[in-house]
Amino acid sequence: MLVIACNNTAPNSTDAGSNPSGAGSNPVAAGKTLKVATDPTFAPFEFQGPDGQIQGFDIDIINSIGKAEGFQVELESMRFDGMIGALQAGSVDTAMAGVTITPERAKVIDFSKPYFKAGLAIAVPEKNTDITDLDSLKNKKIAVQIGTTSADEAKKVSGAKISTFDSPDLVLQEVVNGNADAAINDKAVTLYAFKTGSLKGLKLVGEQLTAEYYGIPTPKGSENLESINRGLDTIIKDGTYAQIYKKWFDEEPPKLPETAPI
Repeated sequence: MLVIACNNTAPNSTDAGSNPSGAGSNPVAAGKTLKVATDPTFAPFEFQGPDGQIQGFDIDIINSIGKAEGFQVELESMRFDGMIGALQAGSVDTAMAGVTITPERAKVIDFSKPYFKAGLAIAVPEKNTDITDLDSLKNKKIAVQIGTTSADEAKKVSGAKISTFDSPDLVLQEVVNGNADAAINDKAVTLYAFKTGSLKGLKLVGEQLTAEYYGIPTPKGSENLESINRGLDTIIKDGTYAQIYKKWFDEEPPKLPETAPI
């Protein structure tokens, strides 16, 4: 388990100690250190850089929210499939790990407003021609990340032989190695792997399978949720969010809804 204290170095953010609209107006979060679970295998959202430090879109977002609201961030690395339990147990304050807002999860944890519009896609070998959509995965070998909406989507496929892995990189590598016919994975993560050249010989096929929204989760009834939502509003309004989005995805961010359509 890797624990890293972050110094909030996201772009265009104001130092926490000099932000009266954040720290001064929020006695709950101001001056606190929030323990934030993350799984640094999910580039470009969270991953370890060459220096060993965890970086990514999610990390920049939570650091910027912390600056706006006057709290510090302490990252705690853990597997994605253990995060919901950690939040329920109160061993972490929140998580930044591309956590999709779903009705099932919302029964046991709370979510912030949506902060990212996401979706799932199918990756197959470049030379494959028979897999074109979800229906054509019938009776095929499908690789997915354990505990994710990708795994839920794969279960809808009749006769599918599903293999689960701890990280999206391992999921995609299973297809490269020829041990799976296809992978169902986050589209942005898969495209980033293609862009950086970390995985070769794959392509996306068909339409995006889902329209999902990532939220920042907290334990049920957490006093920190209001501060997280307010900080998110602040960085969206002042342009920090757009700058971070363009840094990692090379395009303008889409408009986000106030609540996820679940």
